[in-house]
Amino acid sequence: MAVPPSAPLSCSPFYLRRQAPCPQCSWGMEEKAAASAGCPRAAAVPCFGVSVDQDDILPGALRLIQELRPHWKPEQVRTKRFTDGITNKLVACYVEEDMRDCVLVRVYGERTELLVDRENEVRNFQLLRAHGCAPKLYCTFQNGLCYEYMRGVALGPEHIREPRLFRLIALEMAKIHTIHANGSLPRPTLWHKMHNYFMLVKNEINPSLSADVPKVEVLERELAWLKEHLSQLESPVVFCHNDLLCKNIIYDSTKGHVRFIDYEYAGYNYQAFDIGNHFNEFAGVNEVDYCRYPVRETQLQWLRYYLQAQKGMAVTPREVERLYVQVNKFALASHFFWALWALIQNQYSTINFDFLRYAVIRFNQYFKVKPQVSALEMPK
Repeated sequence: MAVPPSAPLSCSPFYLRRQAPCPQCSWGMEEKAAASAGCPRAAAVPCFGVSVDQDDILPGALRLIQELRPHWKPEQVRTKRFTDGITNKLVACYVEEDMRDCVLVRVYGERTELLVDRENEVRNFQLLRAHGCAPKLYCTFQNGLCYEYMRGVALGPEHIREPRLFRLIALEMAKIHTIHANGSLPRPTLWHKMHNYFMLVKNEINPSLSADVPKVEVLERELAWLKEHLSQLESPVVFCHNDLLCKNIIYDSTKGHVRFIDYEYAGYNYQAFDIGNHFNEFAGVNEVDYCRYPVRETQLQWLRYYLQAQKGMAVTPREVERLYVQVNKFALASHFFWALWALIQNQYSTINFDFLRYAVIRFNQYFKVKPQVSALEMPK
């Protein structure tokens, strides 16, 4: 639909950046990180002193579009809302029917700063763009960012189990896992983030927990068990996406490749967590069905594609089996991580999604598969 014109921003983006900087715009840090990684120097991105109303996105989005696309006539701008996301709110702005030039305006969800390091997200966006793995980042604003629309189809659970497509996904993940962010020693984000989420649940949400959610004492014990057991698996620490659900994978049939979107949770982490987390997403989000979790044969083929792409050579059955065991054990941590995340979202998010039900589903699956996964042994 067309949207009405609104008042232009009173200042240039550069003036706004000096006067009212966004908290996530540490451009000096970002450029330093990109340079030390040996990738192209990150270009400074405008940061607008604008806050977009979550409940009435269009006026704020139009103000941003007037700066980013001043040649667009306001009365000709069309918009399209995307409703799949359960962390942020997203709207596309464009003028041509084919959406050839389309700006996505993403508004951060309520209190998501508790869950996401927004400075880190912007740095990751720029880093992945420098390696050809992300769209252009046009600007940031006080509670969101604008970026290039990536042409293609967002995949669903029925797609990612197709060998033709899961091969492409494995290859893209292998590519991202070779990226070095800043030349420093990589440390996994998993335990730090999971501890922070747990403390939020314990201190701010505990009194309102549903009877279907394990008690805080149980959660604390399980978190300690996970850290003790998974830390011993010697899974390599690599640059990970960490949130590879179906809708974060875009398939471009004309180019024959996939690209990943949404880098809020990206960062150094265990290789096996990123893959195991993706395997969990075979079950879907809105209608979760763990009968769709990939069977052993599918996993082995996926992992073989991944390892061959990573190593650039044939791999042995033992190498594939070793990764299989690591991945399925780290899939436990994925259940636990997103269950804690959902409890926090249930407390604060304004998005229409049953977060409490989702948390219960993830906790239930964690305890259901824990015995059989724990019994898996690394190959000799």
